[in-house]
Amino acid sequence: MQRTVLKFGGTSVGDLDRIAHVADLVSWRASQGEKLAVIVSAMAGETNKLVGFARGAAGDNISGPSFDDEYDVVVSSGEQVTSGLLALALRKRGLKARSWLGWQLAMKTSSAHGKARIMGFENSGLLDAVDGGEIAVIAGFQGVTDEGRVSTLGRGGSDTSAVAVAAALGAESCDIYTDVDGVYTTDPRIVPQARRLDKISYEEMLEMASLGAKVLQTRSVELAMNHQVRVRVLSSFAQPGEDNPGTYVCSEDEIVEKQIVNGVTYSRDEAKVTLYGVEDKPGVSARIFSMLADAGVNVDMIVQANARGPERANMVFTCTSADSENAERILLESKADIGFESLSVSRDVAKVSVIGVGMKSHTGVAGTMFDALYRKGINIDVISTSEIKISVLIQAAYTELAVRALHTAFGLDAT
Repeated sequence: MQRTVLKFGGTSVGDLDRIAHVADLVSWRASQGEKLAVIVSAMAGETNKLVGFARGAAGDNISGPSFDDEYDVVVSSGEQVTSGLLALALRKRGLKARSWLGWQLAMKTSSAHGKARIMGFENSGLLDAVDGGEIAVIAGFQGVTDEGRVSTLGRGGSDTSAVAVAAALGAESCDIYTDVDGVYTTDPRIVPQARRLDKISYEEMLEMASLGAKVLQTRSVELAMNHQVRVRVLSSFAQPGEDNPGTYVCSEDEIVEKQIVNGVTYSRDEAKVTLYGVEDKPGVSARIFSMLADAGVNVDMIVQANARGPERANMVFTCTSADSENAERILLESKADIGFESLSVSRDVAKVSVIGVGMKSHTGVAGTMFDALYRKGINIDVISTSEIKISVLIQAAYTELAVRALHTAFGLDAT
């Protein structure tokens, strides 16, 4: 008995016409003998509207725990509406369907409202319902805490909901229907010669998601990798029965021919923070980055080099542009305690990365990357590497030029 999980994002369920199209797609999949659970997001733009309502109702004086639990109640209602509408559209087509909310699934999460993590399922009857031929239409993005309160998983959390349901059901595949027809070697809007990949490893997709690719949420890929759930990204705009192969995100073992580099990503939401004349002694780095972590600043690249003065070093790190103001404020407030001479923040930077599991067993990737950028006159500010990726920080004005140059240099252009 083949169980399959389908997930439809906000664009795919943006209005009643699109919900009707989704119902046609689901109906066709059911006609092929699949046992289905369908996860839906809120209609496009709905969550932003609900966030505005919550903040407007609370005003400036309510924040933190006094705000967060009711915020989750408000913003999770968008998915509740969509799940009910799709269930009705399926019933209109003569199918047995019902909506399920996070608390009905007993999708248990942590109590970190607004960014909860899934802890597991209790016996909710979902498996019996799906195996009995009912199409379960599940509100994504939401769960329930041990205290019985509604929780949400953070923006893009419906992807994570879908993978979690697929793992719980032992589904053969988790199909993420979206507004693109798969995972591409890079952004086709920048490089028209970008190619759709038939398969990509969990590790590569995780790097791509964390480095700027918007196709899948990072936590959903982590969960899929941990539970070995095969994920497929495919177009929600295809017609029922139309060829729609998409891209499989799967184990590296499934990929017979591994490319050295499979993708080029970029992120413009970057800031470079430089601390000049930091005291070069044990404990200083720990103090700096513990302080930033406590404030919720997510640090990425870190480089330290000797300064001109004795027993001094210059330290460079990157974070999101949104976090940079908070980081700057915290560091300046603690200047005397940390012991640095000055600080600068540059927000006109971008991070460009090349990613591929083939890098594990091939040399020369860094040389090819740096040579391609050099030939276009692009200067590199910061470099960061892992086993399957190399990232560089460059001036934001050169982002598109760098992406095109690297895509060509690694032979990714479609012929």
